[in-house]
Amino acid sequence: MPVKKFKPITPGLRGKVGMDYSTLTTDKPHKPLLEKLTKSGGRNNSGKMTVRNRGGGHKRRYRVIDFKRNKEDVAATVLTIEYDPNRSAFISLVEYDDGQKAYIIAPNGIKVGDKVMSGKNATPDVGNQLYLSDIPLGSNIHAIEMTPGRGAVLARSAGNYGVLMGREGKYAIVKMPSGEVRKILLTCKATIGITSNGDHGLQVSGKAGRSRWLGKRPRVRGVAMNPVDHPMGGGEGRASGGHPRSRTGVMAKGQKTRNNKKHSTQLIITKRKKKNKK
Repeated sequence: MPVKKFKPITPGLRGKVGMDYSTLTTDKPHKPLLEKLTKSGGRNNSGKMTVRNRGGGHKRRYRVIDFKRNKEDVAATVLTIEYDPNRSAFISLVEYDDGQKAYIIAPNGIKVGDKVMSGKNATPDVGNQLYLSDIPLGSNIHAIEMTPGRGAVLARSAGNYGVLMGREGKYAIVKMPSGEVRKILLTCKATIGITSNGDHGLQVSGKAGRSRWLGKRPRVRGVAMNPVDHPMGGGEGRASGGHPRSRTGVMAKGQKTRNNKKHSTQLIITKRKKKNKK
């Protein structure tokens, strides 16, 4: 979906780059699939702030997404393509032939009236969910399971996809959006195609108020604090602040934090790409 710029009739619109929502078909969600969504404002059950820079934001209702798609070998018709305030990708309302309705992550290129299916008898077309053992090699896939039957957990955000590179024994070899190559059981499911709204990252908010609408509060840089408040604070003049780290001392900028004793480490063939190469 393309992005659009706005005429600078206000300061907030001068630099704003927003989405062109022309592919969306409705702005009214399906009420039976809505649930209450409460906000914590970064506070725990005793009222203490445990996560900073959160609070406020527009009221939302959660859209119940069917990540498992257990209704196998039953065709479903795409009824709508909708905006979801809780995720970056768009969602689609589908109606199965038996009358049941559900929300799924909308793949790129799906249209109202298309048919989608899940299961062994599904063809490898965009929007269909198949087992990794049945997907053709080299296919782009999204909404990937890591545990059979648990539901999709990988490659669900806007414009993301993995690539099925091969099969080895009881595992499929999948290249993840991060560049990591790992093994996933062949009995896990994945959806054919790329998630919708691939231009999501090109947006420019234009003003600080849009961040407040999203529930984000102002964040103070560590180098602007005092030493008592942050490890990078203090110093005469504009000091660099030392080694980049968080307020609690966790190293940033390349420090390895993964636990090598993690069970899934043995399933990783190639680690993810490094962002800061020197």
